[in-house]
Amino acid sequence: MINELEIAESSQDPKYIQLAEEIIRQIDEGNLEVNQRLPSVNQLSKELHISRETVFKALNYLSEKGIVRSANRRGYFIQKVSVRPKMRIFMMLDKMTAFKEELYEAFFRTIGDKGEVDVFFHHHNPAIFKALITDNLQNYTHFVVVTFMREDVSEILNLIPPEKRIILDCRENRLEGEFTMVYQDFAANVFNALLEAREQLSKYRKLILVVPSHISHFAEVERGFEQFVQETGFPSEICTEIEEKQFKSGNVYFTLRAKDDHDLVKVVKLCRKHKLQLGEQIGLITYNDTDVKEILEGGITTVAIDFKRMGELTAQKILNKVRDIEVVPSKLILRRSL
Repeated sequence: MINELEIAESSQDPKYIQLAEEIIRQIDEGNLEVNQRLPSVNQLSKELHISRETVFKALNYLSEKGIVRSANRRGYFIQKVSVRPKMRIFMMLDKMTAFKEELYEAFFRTIGDKGEVDVFFHHHNPAIFKALITDNLQNYTHFVVVTFMREDVSEILNLIPPEKRIILDCRENRLEGEFTMVYQDFAANVFNALLEAREQLSKYRKLILVVPSHISHFAEVERGFEQFVQETGFPSEICTEIEEKQFKSGNVYFTLRAKDDHDLVKVVKLCRKHKLQLGEQIGLITYNDTDVKEILEGGITTVAIDFKRMGELTAQKILNKVRDIEVVPSKLILRRSL
């Protein structure tokens, strides 16, 4: 096989591109099959009179496109005999929710046939998060990552070359280089929503933020809430759970627990149990909008994030080769619960 590879000194193409194209040609001509082992890096370097670095660069280029795969200490093998689209996109989400599904579908539709998207989930597990990234560094052209990790994962994220790194939904600091980030600003979202709802809030006596302490963006949410309280002097409290003994007329709750809407359901049940009118004696604002919230109890006030827009915007930046940082703003949807 090596004898049939040609590297031209006179070519304007870099040698690593020439080598990659020659391997692709061998595949197209049927000379290489799936799982067939390529000659070693040393063999290719010696026979073609090119550096080992050039060989590695060519093989990494092919790995990113899914054409070859590396096996630890065993060399490189043909992975596919049909060349993949130019872009191979690694997309890692924290977990699948209705919101993340909307984001993913919008991203996938916008990328279209210009790339292949493989989806992974880390489930807030640091070991899984690290392994998924480190095991795939040579296999993809782009890495779209949603973090929401309590641990600092900047060191792992910095393993991804900046031009391939796209941070999505949750802001990450301490990252190196010029990269892309499309995210929601929790502090600003909470502050702006409360400020916009100030007139509706005025009929209540106490504003209570209900936010689980284990969520990774707890500090940002708390900062936005406290900024509003400091600027308005509104009586307030922060708690992790809604206590029935503290549940009384005049309270307005701002809940952020998205999973199963536990706090939303508890407020509604307690209102019914104590015969308190939601939107009059008890107020409620929740984070993230759903179809159920639109109709439940005449409508639940929400701070809504446009996840469809977030997915589309991220895909557009990849397609247009734009590297920048952009915030997707939230929108307050006022309904009967406030």
